[in-house]
Amino acid sequence: MDTWLCVCVLLGIQLCCCFGYEGSGFYGDDEDSYARRYAGVPWCAPVKVKHGQVSCQAPRGERYKNVLGTRCKIRCNRGYDMHGHHEILCLSNKQWSGNYACREVRCPKLQVPANGGYKCSDGSYFNSRCQFFCSPGYSLRGDKSATCLYNHAWSGGQTLCVDEEPPVIKCPSVKERTAEPGQLTARITWDTPEGKDTADGILTDVELKGKPPGSYFPEGNHKLSYTVFDRAGNKATCRFNIRVKVKRCTPLAVPDNAWMRCDSAGDNYGATCELRCLGGYELQGSAARVCQSTQDWSGQETVCAPMKINMMVRSAAALLDQFYEKRRLLIISAPTAANHYYRFQMTNLQHAQCGLDLRHVTVVELVGMWPAMVGRIRHRLIPPPLALQLR
Repeated sequence: MDTWLCVCVLLGIQLCCCFGYEGSGFYGDDEDSYARRYAGVPWCAPVKVKHGQVSCQAPRGERYKNVLGTRCKIRCNRGYDMHGHHEILCLSNKQWSGNYACREVRCPKLQVPANGGYKCSDGSYFNSRCQFFCSPGYSLRGDKSATCLYNHAWSGGQTLCVDEEPPVIKCPSVKERTAEPGQLTARITWDTPEGKDTADGILTDVELKGKPPGSYFPEGNHKLSYTVFDRAGNKATCRFNIRVKVKRCTPLAVPDNAWMRCDSAGDNYGATCELRCLGGYELQGSAARVCQSTQDWSGQETVCAPMKINMMVRSAAALLDQFYEKRRLLIISAPTAANHYYRFQMTNLQHAQCGLDLRHVTVVELVGMWPAMVGRIRHRLIPPPLALQLR
């Protein structure tokens, strides 16, 4: 309730004047009279707010918005916070009742993602945009950016840098290898490859699929692979081939009326083949042939030709010399062809003819008595003088 003071003076006439106390809310008749009555009343400094707006209510209108008793409300622009009082009053000491300032909104410091970071356009202030990034070898998962909002919170920030890139590995380069002479395998060695992780550089395991280096590999193509793992469980695999070659000659054909025995695989480089003729045949050419590095056989082609026995020699010694180191001789002598033992022995020898040929045995028959004696080697007759000398 406003307070009034009225004074009356009798000077011939009665004069009464009424005055209102300061801040009483009395406005008088008009603005000019108000100004005259309040001349000398202390006024506060004009209210100026950076980044904000001021709305004042004065006792006598907007013209006197910073006079005693003026009440001002301060509002900050979007992105700015009030620091001080939202509402101030002009006091009689020519000072406002409180301090005020609009300061830019600031968000808390962003959390730096492990193995990554961020770069902001204006630090942690309002409307600053921060871009997240990851270290080499890591991939960004979550929010790629965050913006500082008016409510002091970031629009994002749930960001992770994860290791999703596989490590790198390069397999050894192993050239074609040739087996040594007489061998069907080759010993091959190589250096174990060293993988590299694109993120932290740490590998947890290296696995080899196939034979380890230093092993003997048979003829043919062999597929091997190495697999490496990093700490995040990513893996990388490289593959390589090992080829072992065995030099081979064209396989030897067994000559007619002969047999052959070879070592190793029989046609590989360094293999040796020995040839022998069956009974009644002479070996012509090389008795042993070797497969050479040129993939050709050494020596000459082997042929087993029927053995030629010269019956027209003059002595038994000359006849026997034809068998020296070639054939064994089994000489059977009987008084007559009707002899029981002779017939029994010849019957058994006929059944064993194949075995005799394999053992290079030639049977010589001497049957009867001079001058009716008959000598023969298989179906060829021996002249009587030679047969007599043999007996």
